[in-house]
Amino acid sequence: MVQTVRPVDRLVGGMPINDGARVPLSRIIGQPALSELDPFLLVDEFRSDVAGDYIAGFPEHLHRRFETVIYMLTGRMRHGDNQVNTGLLRPGSVQWMTAGRGILHSEMPEQEAGLMWGFQLWINLPASDKMIEPRYQDVEPEAIRTIERADGSRIKIIAGQVDGIDGAVRSAATDLTYLDVELPAGSHFRHDPPADHTAFIYVFDGCAHVGEGAAATQVNRGDLAVL
Repeated sequence: MVQTVRPVDRLVGGMPINDGARVPLSRIIGQPALSELDPFLLVDEFRSDVAGDYIAGFPEHLHRRFETVIYMLTGRMRHGDNQVNTGLLRPGSVQWMTAGRGILHSEMPEQEAGLMWGFQLWINLPASDKMIEPRYQDVEPEAIRTIERADGSRIKIIAGQVDGIDGAVRSAATDLTYLDVELPAGSHFRHDPPADHTAFIYVFDGCAHVGEGAAATQVNRGDLAVL
């Protein structure tokens, strides 16, 4: 089997928006420049150390027919929903919620100062699964396996598989890989998803060169590279 390196098809920068109780976000997928990237409906980054930006949080609201994934880098938020689920999002934790036929939930800060930083991803469900029973997974940081390589690179496996190691979460209906990859200068990371899978890379700190040799594309902080 011949393996090929997927080139960067295009770069997309985030669009500033407000959501919830007017919390400022950067919307990367789900905006005019990239309305969707099947099966991904939305990717938001929230990042602020100004308490007034996030303190009102995301009061109760409805989701239906897709999955939502929140990954916290820094900060604390409390989840609650009408299925009697509760959970504390803290640095390194993940919340994976399959809305299915419908779920009312809220995400409210449990801090009054400091940096709040993380991501929310929406994943479409196949037509056959859009009305399944809601499901909630609260994943503590300690449950997320991290691979540390000799070159200093670190790969957190939220979902999917790397080097035969399974991620902490399995989607209800989508064969999804979700990795947090930290690379020291000069190091490399390669991952081989199935050829028919949609793939993108979002750089949230520093910059990366995606591809091989002279054909590699520089991807800077705040850019999403569609492969």
